[in-house]
Amino acid sequence: MGGIAARLLAAFDTGQQIDPPSRDMPAFDLNAGYAIAADMHRQRLARGEQAAGRKIGFTNRTIWDIYNVHAPVWGWMYRASTGTIPADGVIVLPALPECRIEPEIAFRFCATPDEGMSDAALAACIDAVAHGVEIVWSAYPGWRFTAPDSVAAFAMHAAFWHGPLQDAAPLLADGGQALADLTLTLSGPGQSLTGSGADVLGGPVQALRRLIAEIPAMPGAAPIQPSEWITTGTLTDARPIAPGETWQTRISGAALPGLSVTFAKPASPRR
Repeated sequence: MGGIAARLLAAFDTGQQIDPPSRDMPAFDLNAGYAIAADMHRQRLARGEQAAGRKIGFTNRTIWDIYNVHAPVWGWMYRASTGTIPADGVIVLPALPECRIEPEIAFRFCATPDEGMSDAALAACIDAVAHGVEIVWSAYPGWRFTAPDSVAAFAMHAAFWHGPLQDAAPLLADGGQALADLTLTLSGPGQSLTGSGADVLGGPVQALRRLIAEIPAMPGAAPIQPSEWITTGTLTDARPIAPGETWQTRISGAALPGLSVTFAKPASPRR
């Protein structure tokens, strides 16, 4: 598996694409995907990158058939590509192929949660909620892959940018039902998509609980730590994006502001 990890990390560093591992390995499964992801995470930490949190992918059941992935997966996020949307709304796209935008609800933790916690106890571990956009990419041409392929390839994560922080207590006082009931509209050049909080495994809190239970699937992965951000999955289908485009979101049913972001030309690959 070390060879696959090396190729995927090189693809990330150079902005290239490779064939998915499952193409030549029919038995390539989730355990293998998480083992590769763990290897790449260790390598990224060793070269000085710092973890900022984790992203949950494929929580939106309405798009499972589109990507032929029918269960959630998770991967790491890093500080260099996680932050607050600038005041002017301009975000530089990663120098990665086939980038897409995903509107999400994210939680910032102030304490480590445990599986099976009550809603109140889980809410006490979260100090902020934010609406943001995750930029995802495909290490494989044409967004063609299996769930294990996506796990191995950073769970498709490229960057995460969030809007203003909101006090978690009011938004989680009802166990997260307000977040499940919200409706979000994503609008971009010539298109508009609408989704709901309930689309992500019944709601962002439910998606979070799924992550807490699934973290042990990646070898050596520690529980969620204080200051980590957790994104809970896209509320609409992921849409292709390009430099110069402006995308906006509008939320109803929950006290979270919408966003407006404009994408700038990607920087050159780092390596």
